[in-house]
Amino acid sequence: MRSEITEGAMLADYELPDHTDTPRRLSVLQGDDPMILTLNRGFYCPKDRMQLLELARFSKECAVGYTRLVTITTDDLLHSSGLRLGVGADWTFLHDAGRTIQKDLDIAEYTDPQNNPMIPHTFVLEPRLRIYKIYNGYWYWGRPSVAELQQDAREVTRRIRPDWKIDTPEMREKWERGDRKAFYPYGKPLRQVLARVSNAVDQFE
Repeated sequence: MRSEITEGAMLADYELPDHTDTPRRLSVLQGDDPMILTLNRGFYCPKDRMQLLELARFSKECAVGYTRLVTITTDDLLHSSGLRLGVGADWTFLHDAGRTIQKDLDIAEYTDPQNNPMIPHTFVLEPRLRIYKIYNGYWYWGRPSVAELQQDAREVTRRIRPDWKIDTPEMREKWERGDRKAFYPYGKPLRQVLARVSNAVDQFE
């Protein structure tokens, strides 16, 4: 991986087609929420399938925790959509058959020239695609467990949510004087919040 892709750096705002072949930009998918982004080999990899099966259960927690999940594979549309359906995923899958990210991040898995995948990675991202943590998943045990992702999501949420602790005199005073900007959803319409919780990406703003 390129040396400048480290914790604290900004990940590029890639745009790739999703499982319906509609172009999606990472920043739009993320919004103002934490994001867990997995870069996977694809349908043929049993390690990917196992990781995604674990995330399929965890995705329900991500929904109520206002944390976005996105997966990118080097599959084509057919295989990426098949993998998503096969693991029961309810989040956005993007496909990168042209290896844009593999080349840009310099993560080609050169030991597998036949499939030419990217080395699997999991990124935990703060808003604006700022990298909080990177996991290298070439070996399965390099990938984060659900417990580790829970801890990461807790820390990122604590950092970015001004109302993480609402039981302070300062927060109570803001609430009582009608200042709602520091309280979720921070002035956003309820419709937008519910669209994101349900992964209705066509309604994202």
